[in-house]
Amino acid sequence: MQLTSANLPVGGFSFSQGLETACEKGWITNKSETNEWLTLQVEHSLTYLDLPILLRAHKAATERDLKRLQYWDDYLLACRETRELYLADTAMGQALRRLLTSLEIDCPLNNPCSFVTLFAIAAAHWRIHSSLCAYGFCWSWLENQVMAATKLVPLGQTQAQQLLGQLNGSITGGIAIAESLPDEALGASLPGLSIASCWHEHQYSRLFRS
Repeated sequence: MQLTSANLPVGGFSFSQGLETACEKGWITNKSETNEWLTLQVEHSLTYLDLPILLRAHKAATERDLKRLQYWDDYLLACRETRELYLADTAMGQALRRLLTSLEIDCPLNNPCSFVTLFAIAAAHWRIHSSLCAYGFCWSWLENQVMAATKLVPLGQTQAQQLLGQLNGSITGGIAIAESLPDEALGASLPGLSIASCWHEHQYSRLFRS
């Protein structure tokens, strides 16, 4: 619960990850379109990239296999398709590293490193099962995205809670697929998300860092 709390001081609330541009361009104007945007990311990005690497990083951290842990961290960062998405991942990673260090949890990785990898290291340290680790990571990501949508679309608080409930099934299904993927199946690309992320850097008015 501590690791997945919205109050965890890693700055996740600062990043819309393309959502702000999608709203600015009129791609997302209501709860239904927000649902579709987030569902696509869970089913076609998190499921085939973040989650399977999170699971591999968790296993490597549990087994204290630093070489494999560093490999998967490097792999994930290489898959970030825009400067903003890369910086969002590494900025949150840096914040989580500082927090874990203050809690006397060792983070034996090169800088910069991914928030995903450090999340796995923390979960492994606290002996959180890999499936629960994956669920917690997804929930944390989803909650931040819905909070961003509440401001940007905008959505009401009741609509936000309805969205969280509707998207819960996508998380469960995504984890099941991620757990079964071989190494050669890892990788995902959502061109619309990447384009939105690129445009966001030059957007006239912004509430979020990405």
